[in-house]
Amino acid sequence: MLSYEERAYIAGIIDGEGSIMLTKFHKNQFPSPCITVSSTSLELLEWVKAKSGLGSIKSKKNYNPISHKDSYTYIVRYDKAISLLKEIEPYLIIEQKKHRAQMILNEYKKLTPRNGKYSEELLKQKEEFLNRFITI
Repeated sequence: MLSYEERAYIAGIIDGEGSIMLTKFHKNQFPSPCITVSSTSLELLEWVKAKSGLGSIKSKKNYNPISHKDSYTYIVRYDKAISLLKEIEPYLIIEQKKHRAQMILNEYKKLTPRNGKYSEELLKQKEEFLNRFITI
């Protein structure tokens, strides 16, 4: 369980260096919740991963090591992203990120059947949700 200070700190990192998105991870699926943070500080991303107990860290290819530092991306997907958003949403400051987090928390699960089978009406609602989400 994250302390209030850790939640606020992680929210600040996401506000400053992160993204809250809906991303397609497979060709034939709807976009799913995803949080990413890119940084040249592996120590920072390892701290976030250790404290949250969620996600993974990937190193990015450095095509110019003479003038660029190595960089890394922390990524949390699917239900784990939703879990992290529940923890940090009250502490987000950037309006776009706060609004996206609230949309995912309040609407995503209601519009996503567990069996993946959408009625015509639910499919329409899901598409409207996705369109609203990307315009933020």
